[in-house]
Amino acid sequence: MAGGNAIRGSRVGAGPMGEAERGDSAPRFQVSYYCASGHVTRPSFAAEAQVPESWDCPRCGLPANTDAENPPPPPKITPYKTHLAYVKERRTEAEAAQILEEAVTALRARRASGEIIY
Repeated sequence: MAGGNAIRGSRVGAGPMGEAERGDSAPRFQVSYYCASGHVTRPSFAAEAQVPESWDCPRCGLPANTDAENPPPPPKITPYKTHLAYVKERRTEAEAAQILEEAVTALRARRASGEIIY
């Protein structure tokens, strides 16, 4: 089945000679990065580029560095805390009981005065 697309299979910008008329590509080198899971990543950098100290592993997402013997440890993940957990960090049980008692007293006083509370 022949399609009507005459440039099928070629790249945009590629001329009749292909990639050769564009010239040589810039000189590059590869750097190996190692993560705590044992993955090795080898991104390519331009010869004059500054190499970063760390790189994120594309397979597991952990940080990686160039030291194969001592890869960086996985970051500590703090568990999700609820609002109640943060309140319990700031208040003791005695303070909570006192605040609750004040709120209940104020609510009863408003009800006794005839105020409509929803």
